[in-house]
Amino acid sequence: MDGPVVTAARKALETNDVTIALAYVPQSGEGEVRAAFDRVQKARKAAPEAREVADLYFYETVVRVHRAGEGAAYTGLKPAGLDEGPVIPVAEKAIETGSPDALIRMLTETLREQIEHRFTHMMRLRDHDPRDVAKARAYVEAMLGLQVYSHKLYGAMKADAHEGHSGHKHG
Repeated sequence: MDGPVVTAARKALETNDVTIALAYVPQSGEGEVRAAFDRVQKARKAAPEAREVADLYFYETVVRVHRAGEGAAYTGLKPAGLDEGPVIPVAEKAIETGSPDALIRMLTETLREQIEHRFTHMMRLRDHDPRDVAKARAYVEAMLGLQVYSHKLYGAMKADAHEGHSGHKHG
């Protein structure tokens, strides 16, 4: 409820300007969001309870259409204040300050730590008696794990922002 999509939907209702929310949905979903906005504007004039329900309907519509535009399933609105992990706040700060330096440092250091850890683990398993199948399997698992991990990271770094979407917070 405190993510950028709901924040934009809330501001659209407060200012009576649907275009604020439209920036967060694909063009193909614009008609649905505009129609929901018009219905909600009428419902908001009724009792305070109707306004609350109408607002929630609009938030849900905007988030659902937004998620569909990313190719992601809509799983409902999430409550405000959820732990979004360490990266989103740093990315948000980068956007606020206009500098990606702290985000680059954080991601680079995390990458370095992970690769060094996985590589060191693999190297510890490398020297084993070739007849010890269990140790050979452990080495192969670590070796292939490092390669697959590296391959997936490279793919993620080169991917479109929403390719392989993993449920980041937007609601």
